[in-house]
Formats: sequence, structure tokens, C-alpha cells
Amino acid sequence: MRLFIDCRYVRPEVHDGISRYTASLVRAAAGSADITMLIHDPAQLKQLPELPHLRISSPTGPREPWVARQINPHRPDVVFSPMQTMGSVGRKYRLILTLHDLIYYQHRTPPQNLPAPVRLGWRLYHLSYVPQRLALNRADAVATVSQTTAELISTYQLTRRPVHLIPNAPQEVQRARDPQRPPEKELVYMGSFMGYKNVPGLIAGLNELPEYRLHLCSPVTPTQRAQLSSMAQRPGQLVFHNGISEADYHQLLQRATALVTLSRAEGFCLPVVEAFSHGTPVITSDLAIFGEVIGSAVETCAGQIIGADAPEQLTAAVRALEDPLTFAAASQAARARSQEYSWAASAAQLLALAESLTGSEAPPGADYHPNW
Repeated sequence: MRLFIDCRYVRPEVHDGISRYTASLVRAAAGSADITMLIHDPAQLKQLPELPHLRISSPTGPREPWVARQINPHRPDVVFSPMQTMGSVGRKYRLILTLHDLIYYQHRTPPQNLPAPVRLGWRLYHLSYVPQRLALNRADAVATVSQTTAELISTYQLTRRPVHLIPNAPQEVQRARDPQRPPEKELVYMGSFMGYKNVPGLIAGLNELPEYRLHLCSPVTPTQRAQLSSMAQRPGQLVFHNGISEADYHQLLQRATALVTLSRAEGFCLPVVEAFSHGTPVITSDLAIFGEVIGSAVETCAGQIIGADAPEQLTAAVRALEDPLTFAAASQAARARSQEYSWAASAAQLLALAESLTGSEAPPGADYHPNW
């Protein structure tokens, strides 16, 4: 089986969620299948393993609806895309599309790094579920990262295609933190600064924790930085990394008291299991997806779930971890929960799905042509 994986959303310098998901799956599957990576910028190869690759057009460019014309001559059996927007007109291969979440139906502000015409199209796309249904039904199968999102796909009847779980997972950590060692008074936020992420809620809680620092790890614009700093009673408590290296991020998780997020919408939130893998507790808002990912760790302070608009609950959750025995138990439970996720397992699920498609008949309405 020749499997092509769409790596065109991999960021050359600092991963975002989709970028990390793609690169991690490719790396985990590399030794088990004949994989070719689809890229649009050679700089993306810095974040990817040494595998055959094919350079094609950008996924946000005008050629995307007909991208199959660039792929067909190379004869893949299956193409996997970590997004649901990959063009499929005229394809001659099996196609797996991924829907991570339904966030942008309720929070329609698109990522600001996209070109203006794409942002406009993004907004129009999410005004109705019809475009999503049309896109997903042109695939042979649909993947998603959580049971929570799978249930939403079913609730809104977004596709007639089978939906398969290919979850996120943390990077393998050779040595977790010592749970008996007291943490430093530092909190970690890894995520964007879009409105639904509710970073101001974190700062409101931080205002009642004068001895703590909040590390904001992702790239931030000067305007966003100024706005967030103005919300802090003591702006020096905010540490803006403006993009953090993998090594520094892991070191930060190894010493912090907790990873925190009060997001109002998520499809998975990979930083939660990343923190768990280091033995670092998390404090999250009360979303269904956080309950799914935290799982049994909620029985300890490893995974504390609080109200998104209750800064006093954030303060109390952090204070609870100041007790050495509480922190040690939480750290051990966090590490144990992380072991239930792995990129090897997710890659195996992807490869099993791809293999199953190569022997099946084309679904009605697909553009797949088995005979060349």
C-alpha cells in the first residue's frame, strides 16, 4: 500500500495543533508503511522525518479544489489529510479526511495567519453545515481525534461515511518529573490567543496568585500582548515566549505546578496529555472533551475541572496543588493517564484504516477510479 500523508499544514518553525498532529503521525508510521509526504514549502521538512516527499501547491491556494491532478500521476493507494478541506475533484485514490472539532460553527473568527480571501471563505463555510457535509461525503472515510467530536459529527449528521478515531497523543517522555519534588510557582498555557481560548480568564485567576508566573508559550502579536498585559494587576507575572522550542517547553512542564486552560471550545487539546506525560497536573474548563481526555485522573488533583468564568476556582485549584502529598499523588496519576495515549497506537489505527480501504469498493458518488 502506498500511503500519501498531507503535510502541508506543518509549520516550519513552531508547531500548532494540526502541525504537531501531522508530524507526529508521520513519524510514528514511518517504519511501518510506504509513506510519501505531501508538502508545499521545503522548509516544512525541518519538522518531518526523512521520507520521500512530493511538493505540490499550498492548501490555501486557488488550485486546492483540483489538487488531485497533481497527486494522481504518482499513484497513491490512499491519501490521508489531517484536515477536512483537501480538494478531491478527479481523484484516483482513496481519501481519508480529518475533522478535529466543530469549534468554528460557534466561534467563527478564523485563524489570522490565513490570507484574507481564505478567512472570508472560512466564515462563509461555517455559516451552514452543508459545505461540511459535501466535503466529508466526498471522502472514503472520516477520521477524528476524540469520541466527543465523533458524537458531534453524528449529532449534526455531517457525513454518511464511517468515522474512525485516530487520537492525539503526547511525545514519548523518557523520564517524567519526580513527583516528590515540589514544583515551582509557575503555570503554563500552550495555545493560541483567539477569543474562545479565554486567556483573559487565566489572567483573572492569576491576579489572585501574586507569587505565580503564567507562561504564555505560543506566538503572540504586539497588539495581543499589550491587551493581555493590561488585564494583569502585575504584568510582570506574564511571561510571553512568543513561540517556544520543544526542549524549553518540556523543561517548563517538568518544573511547573500545572498546565492551565479555560478554553470555551476544543476538539482534543493536546497540551493536556503532553502535560500528563511529564507528570504535570492540569486545570481545565468544564468541557466534555476535557472530561474525556482527563478520564480517571479527575479522581485526584491531576485533572481539576472548573468553570471557565470562575477565576476564584482557578485560584483554589492552584492552591490545592501546593500541598506536597496532593501534588505527588496528582503527578503520579497524570503520568499514568498519559500512558493510555500513544502516537504508535494512533499510527496503527491510521494504517489499519488505510489498508481496509484498499480492498473495498468505491462509495457512491466518489471520484475514485480503480482502473488506470
